[in-house]
Amino acid sequence: MIKEVITPVNIKFLLQGFALTLYIAFISIILSTFFGTILGVIKSLSKGILGKLVGIYIEVVRNTPLLLWILVTRFVVQMKAVNAGILAFTIFTTAIIGEIVRGGLNSINKGQWEAALSQGFNTFQTLRYIILPQAFKNMIPALLSQFITVIKDTSFLWAVGIEEVTGKSMILMGYYSKPMQVFTIYIIVALIYFIVNYLLSLIFRAKHEKLTLQGK
Repeated sequence: MIKEVITPVNIKFLLQGFALTLYIAFISIILSTFFGTILGVIKSLSKGILGKLVGIYIEVVRNTPLLLWILVTRFVVQMKAVNAGILAFTIFTTAIIGEIVRGGLNSINKGQWEAALSQGFNTFQTLRYIILPQAFKNMIPALLSQFITVIKDTSFLWAVGIEEVTGKSMILMGYYSKPMQVFTIYIIVALIYFIVNYLLSLIFRAKHEKLTLQGK
């Protein structure tokens, strides 16, 4: 019964879906890290209207469901499915990372700013060469958690017809009727997610430990 499910064809089918999962997650993470860093810096440093607008964006997006943004980008904006998924994740994850970056920047002693400015650094140079490198080292655990969440949450995308790994598994389940066969497909998908996220976790932890040792 189980052997009918665990076949090279089915495994290849699911891995093709997971390749799309990683593609969407990777692009979303890169874009979100870039935009989230900008928003986090603005929220941390700007006390004017711009900082308040960024704060409103972060709070509104963080406190609304990710699935809502997926539905909006897919059916209201009417983008192509994969592009809609990337945009939805970028909108949502940018807000999360923006808040992480704000917290990371606030963890740096204000004396670091004063020392850099006294040496002739401007604000951008201080951020680029002194503050952000230290802040990102402190943010590694939080960023790791968010990156893993992005990979897992791509499973929502099957709801709008995107055939990532969960979407592929739903298609595959249509060919099997026995509970054990369906359960086996769920187990395979869970193992795929677990292996990739666990390896990612090990890599980030090793990097964090290395940076921590270098900082001592």
